[in-house]
Amino acid sequence: MSAPLSPEAHLARRLGLFDITMIVMGGIIGAGIFITPYIVAQQVPSTILILGAWAFGGLVALAGAFIYAELSSQSSVSGGQYVYLRDAFHPALAFVYGWALLLVTQSGGMAAVAVTFAKYVCALRHTQTSDNLAALLAALALAVLTIINCFGVRAGSTTQNLFMILKLIAIAALVLFGLSVTSAPPSALARSTSSAPTLWNSLTAFGAALIPVQFAYGGWQTSCFVAGEVREPQKNLPRGLLLGVLGVIAVYLSVSFVCVHALGPVGLSQTRTPASSVMQLALGENGARIIAAGIAVSTIGFLSQSMLTTPRVYFAMAEDGLFFASLAKLNRARVPAFAIALQGAVAILITFSGRYEQILNYVVSVDVIFFALTAGCVFVFRHRRKTDSPPPAASPMPVQLAPPFRVPGHPVTTLFFIVACCAMLFSTVYRYPHNSLIGLGIMLTGLPAYLFWKTRRVPIQ
Repeated sequence: MSAPLSPEAHLARRLGLFDITMIVMGGIIGAGIFITPYIVAQQVPSTILILGAWAFGGLVALAGAFIYAELSSQSSVSGGQYVYLRDAFHPALAFVYGWALLLVTQSGGMAAVAVTFAKYVCALRHTQTSDNLAALLAALALAVLTIINCFGVRAGSTTQNLFMILKLIAIAALVLFGLSVTSAPPSALARSTSSAPTLWNSLTAFGAALIPVQFAYGGWQTSCFVAGEVREPQKNLPRGLLLGVLGVIAVYLSVSFVCVHALGPVGLSQTRTPASSVMQLALGENGARIIAAGIAVSTIGFLSQSMLTTPRVYFAMAEDGLFFASLAKLNRARVPAFAIALQGAVAILITFSGRYEQILNYVVSVDVIFFALTAGCVFVFRHRRKTDSPPPAASPMPVQLAPPFRVPGHPVTTLFFIVACCAMLFSTVYRYPHNSLIGLGIMLTGLPAYLFWKTRRVPIQ
């Protein structure tokens, strides 16, 4: 196998602060916020606890954003978490992360979101949605976004920005019209607090509520994948991360408040389509169609963001000689077209397989493990700066040693995020042991794959 010629330096730096902020928000806000509030209400049917779960999830996401802001401020290359894990710990751990991203966390999520998009498009056209039709429309959407992103990072970013703005307009409509709905009757609120659960039950219920909340808040880390295509990345990436996460916290708290305000905690827990129910109360059937269009736009926007960012991880893996060499090649638009095509192809295959819902069940336990490990990179890099020690496995693109941004309140802030991730992992394994073990098993298949690629690896000159 021949080594790639390190094309990282030839990636086009065309993304600014606004682009990064939109990428951060686009990576977080998918269809989840329109649906997830009812799952949270089922676990903790109390107004205070519902809003508390979303606020606590926002604090965890903000703590994570601080951590990734410091890490991104000392690296100007593409790959994000892959690069941080590689340079802090070992290339094997980084490879397993990228492997899980391709097989589980990202591709499965993209397939599920693409099918959700297809179903809402069919609902808008009053078309009967069969599984085959939904899969076909989902695959078509993924293929179109793959092609758009192969035309260049500017084309992909412009598409993502447009969908993100439309998404925010749809959410603003939901909030404004939802506030016009008469509040749920007090009796419904009283019933939601009639029982007196034990402290342990309350804690485990709150932990269970945080699983869908944290899943809904996930995605901000993907903005770091495109660091190699950001203008002044050490400045714009940290700022974009913090602005984007703060914007999403405001959006999520607003939507969850409106859902509880209009439906009440018990009513919210009893509907699987809370956003649609709120809009129906406000505008009747027209409201339901408006929110269906908003969800369709939101899902396609999430897919656009994923197609723009995630292939840069496979690109970085290939640059290290740990994946197919073709994935490190750039096309005339100076983007890794083969890596983009790989992401699109895997997501389409999962879509047609019909296994995307099962794969989604495996995502959370894998995700939080790598979140915690990535937070640990802050301790490693800070210690390394004090001792001036090199990385254990020298990288062709080492992380810079002087971050212009530092996590405020470190180590307390960083430890809070790690503890929250560990609590999420415990809660997920406790509630869903079978799915968690399958997810961890798929992740660990990356170790023999790493050993295979390592034996074929040719160091970059």
